[in-house]
Amino acid sequence: MPTAETHSAPLPTVGRWEWRAFGADIAEAERHLAALPADSVEESDEVYLLSSASDASVKLRDGVIDVKELQDVRPDGLQQWLPVLKAPFPLDADAAGRVLAALGVGATLAGGVHSIGELAAASPGLRALHVRKRRRHYTFGGCMAELTELTAGTQSTRTVAVEANDPELVGRTGRALGLGGHGNTAIARGIKLLAAFGRPCVAIIDVGTNSVKFLLAAHAADGTWPTLADRAEVTRLGQDVERTGHLGAAPMTRTVEAIAGMADQARRAGAEAITAVGTAGLRSAPNAAEFIAAVQARCGITIEVISGEEEARLAYVAATSGLDASGALVVFDTGGGSSQFTFGDPRHVSERFSVDVGAVRLTEHFALGDAVSEDVLSSVTVAIAGELVRLDGRRAPARVIGMGGAVTNLAAVKHGMVTYDRDVVQGTVLDRLEIDRQIDLYRTRSAEQRRAIVGLQPARAEVILAGACIVRTVLELLGADALTVSDRALRHGLLAERYALAVNPV
Repeated sequence: MPTAETHSAPLPTVGRWEWRAFGADIAEAERHLAALPADSVEESDEVYLLSSASDASVKLRDGVIDVKELQDVRPDGLQQWLPVLKAPFPLDADAAGRVLAALGVGATLAGGVHSIGELAAASPGLRALHVRKRRRHYTFGGCMAELTELTAGTQSTRTVAVEANDPELVGRTGRALGLGGHGNTAIARGIKLLAAFGRPCVAIIDVGTNSVKFLLAAHAADGTWPTLADRAEVTRLGQDVERTGHLGAAPMTRTVEAIAGMADQARRAGAEAITAVGTAGLRSAPNAAEFIAAVQARCGITIEVISGEEEARLAYVAATSGLDASGALVVFDTGGGSSQFTFGDPRHVSERFSVDVGAVRLTEHFALGDAVSEDVLSSVTVAIAGELVRLDGRRAPARVIGMGGAVTNLAAVKHGMVTYDRDVVQGTVLDRLEIDRQIDLYRTRSAEQRRAIVGLQPARAEVILAGACIVRTVLELLGADALTVSDRALRHGLLAERYALAVNPV
């Protein structure tokens, strides 16, 4: 009787590196490969054994079960896959155990496992799925390139894979095929997404002048996207730009490392897409391209620098999808390098714009990182008002919604939060009296003293006074007595719009 050790050739001891993409991500690669003759064309009917706990590749083709395990993931996202088993049925107990272990299942089976269906029955987290493939193989850039039409049930997609033993060669070839900036999606994960199996998730990274924000969300069966992670790291990318005119080496290094950590968290969670956007700091810095290239090299992610108007629009999407809003609205999002304003109602935008007024720039220009006099504060207010002339002479809105790190920190300080609670911050009302109280609190204290204030994120101690002054001036110019805080921001607007949450187009 054949056993799991029976295969036509010894299995390799070193895995091959792979870059794989699906669907719309492969259009450019298809154009490149269409210009070449295929080395071979194959059609096959296969059965994949999918797991909710692992993206290992376990498939049955021509009566032989083939198992590949993930060995390594580089910072740029390239994956190394090693064949660990290739055998016909029946499988003995050891081989069956190796299959289940690769799939993240702890169950054990007795010898004599005769079908992939018996393996699937070992755990409710397993599913056997019939897949039809039409594969075309090419040689491109010294790598094997495979273009596959893949059908599972009524669903179809296309995928391209680039493979070689040399990861640097795979990276260069993938970029030459137009895959740069797209995520690396393992074959099993792509099939799970096609079959709506498990909990696919996506990640959003918002690279701002003062902080980098990260959102990881999973697609639930009811169509919603529950949050798996939502955090921010203050990296001060725009530090000293007001003085030097360009992004500094140390702030760029800090920010690249923060993004790398977020990308790694997303990939380990199995995110099939990582979307990264840059805002004011990257719109204005003359060496922004250098930073974007460093992120691409270190993380395998391409940052999309969006316009101020687009930033304002996405903030509006986030705010209006997260709060029960009605009537005439103003949504403003104040960050480290700019502030975005959108006017309208929950279903319609009448105007949106961005102004280069941000907490980092003001802090550096007026030395607001430590205690200052009331005269300095008056100069700051006059300067902010001078930049926000587009707010003058408008009818007071029914509601002002504020978002961004300054606003959420003001809310957390109001509530005296030892631990930040998004549910409490969301919908908090900040009136002018409370904002004036906090401005005086920060004005009279050094950055070190501010760090002791309960509710204030310590890394924002230097810039919180500038942020509070912007918020107070916005309310005054709009003729509003208070604002409602939205804990949702640009990253939530991107999630809502790009990953099919039900939102109103604006």
